[in-house]
Amino acid sequence: MRAKKNKKAFFSPLFFIWTGTYFFIYTFLLEVMIGTYYFLIPLAFLGLFLLVYSLEKRLLINGLLFNLFLLSLGILMLIVYLETRDQLLLFLLEIVVTGLTMLLFFGSYGLITFLYWNAMVVFKKESHSLSNLLTFLLAVGLTALLGFYSYFSLSLPLWGAALFSSVLLVIGYFFIVLYNFLTISILYQYNQPKYQQDYIIVLGSGLINGNQVPPLLGKRIEKAIQFYHEQLKQTSKAPLLLMSGGQGTDESLPESEAMKLFAIEKGIPEADILVETESRNTLENMTFSKKIMDQHSDNKEYQAIFSTNNYHLFRAGIFARMAHLKADGIGAKTAFYFLPNAFLREFIAIVMMKKRRHVIVSALIISGMIVLSYLLYRYM
Repeated sequence: MRAKKNKKAFFSPLFFIWTGTYFFIYTFLLEVMIGTYYFLIPLAFLGLFLLVYSLEKRLLINGLLFNLFLLSLGILMLIVYLETRDQLLLFLLEIVVTGLTMLLFFGSYGLITFLYWNAMVVFKKESHSLSNLLTFLLAVGLTALLGFYSYFSLSLPLWGAALFSSVLLVIGYFFIVLYNFLTISILYQYNQPKYQQDYIIVLGSGLINGNQVPPLLGKRIEKAIQFYHEQLKQTSKAPLLLMSGGQGTDESLPESEAMKLFAIEKGIPEADILVETESRNTLENMTFSKKIMDQHSDNKEYQAIFSTNNYHLFRAGIFARMAHLKADGIGAKTAFYFLPNAFLREFIAIVMMKKRRHVIVSALIISGMIVLSYLLYRYM
């Protein structure tokens, strides 16, 4: 038990925060000794990230700013090491370089192997819908790309290699977008709303057999109930649970009504439960729930949060912002095997929300490489 607690503490956010702070201060002191001020660059990115994040947590740019801070901090440590030859920095850089080297040489093969394994597990445990086949489709696509690159790219003429590189660059661009999305999604997981809420919106996700709450939705309700009891214990004031979800064509009652019955069975008084029965998607969950809270509170200011699964937390926060609802979320844990597929689905949805921007960037990359390919074909 103690070993398990120590392992959990080792991987806690506080451990990484304090470790990162120590190395930043250590690098700063070394840089003061050599009389340079490059530390101001990562400090500026960190300050900008903290400022934007404090103003609005639900922005994708927060992931980019945090990663720019990490990148500039790594470059700073390399510069300071080259100037001081400090052994502690050398040790840290060796760990980073070793990790990046292993990722470079084995990462693609390891990723493809993991994706196939995950696809097999999901195939056995979940329905065979297209949304549950995303890891398999990604694995097949990466396998084809890696096979083509390994066996044919070296035999391509220079202009053909440049043309093929446009595909790699577009994939690289979307990898950066994905990495930034995962970064802010993970950071947003550690947001802990204060125990002073008036409402907890529980987002619906469909019923099974037309009237039963499935395990995934049950976790959302249980997470809200957990917060309900914690706040009641600390403040003696219970928030209202607002169940949000309409009735699908294959359902015999609205999702929110089934969710209400589930919560009552878990011991929540019926008087502490409100229902929203019209919504068909997450944006409508937020929009219609806001109307109910506005009416129930006589348009007075109130505090609200929402409960959903952890993989859905950040995108749900974006929809809350779109509905002009100032509410952060709490995320229920999801089985590990389900997370890769779920995060891929969330990423695709995030990309589609800004599809015009991504189409323009991809078109510019491909156009530039086509021009380069023509010039190479014409003059070389």
